[in-house]
Amino acid sequence: MGLLSNEVERSVIKPGDHIYTYRVALAYSHHGIYVGGGKVVHFTRTDTLNATGDQPSECPYFPDCGFKHQNSSVLISCLDCFLHEGSLYRFEYGVAPPVFIAKLRGGTCTMAPSDEEETVVHRAMYLLRNGFGKYDIFQNNCEDFALYCKTGLLISERAGIGRSGQASTLIGAPLAAMLSSPLKRLMPSPLGVVTVSAGMYCFSRYATDIGVRSDVVQVDVEDLACWEIENQN
Repeated sequence: MGLLSNEVERSVIKPGDHIYTYRVALAYSHHGIYVGGGKVVHFTRTDTLNATGDQPSECPYFPDCGFKHQNSSVLISCLDCFLHEGSLYRFEYGVAPPVFIAKLRGGTCTMAPSDEEETVVHRAMYLLRNGFGKYDIFQNNCEDFALYCKTGLLISERAGIGRSGQASTLIGAPLAAMLSSPLKRLMPSPLGVVTVSAGMYCFSRYATDIGVRSDVVQVDVEDLACWEIENQN
């Protein structure tokens, strides 16, 4: 892995790693937790199963590939079906602020530290059996699932944006453009406007990272269902 890419070979990943791959010509990334044995536990929208390769109808490698419990969107797949012919990337944890900001695309790293691999795998397998709530692209998506498995952290303010770096990117870029637009009158140079927009975009990503947010709480996976009920709007 390097500053520009988190791409890795299959031989280097280990149980408890947060991995991801890109879908639809790099338009978005799909995240999961590698649990060993060539298997990945991940969270997806029920209406996208089979349509995007998140749950293959037939897998020649593992008979239980694509298994999920009824009324749950957490499933287990083999690594090949998870990647769906895409490249393999490993999400980074505990990165320094300069490295985080340098990686302009969200959904690749966080400043938050990861828990031990046994704890991560335990959370992923527990959620495979018990579910992870309703999928929401901004507040509860596949990256949110993987981040929770790795850190045990949840956002206490449910009305705000979730933990996902991808969601922060989707919100941050338009927000930066919107906030910087009034400055066009004060900055005749296009370069000045671009610089301000880029600065606001980076700040929005930094401020929403779970490693620096003040509205995150540690929740044991066994208490997750009760916590969700208590914190419903």
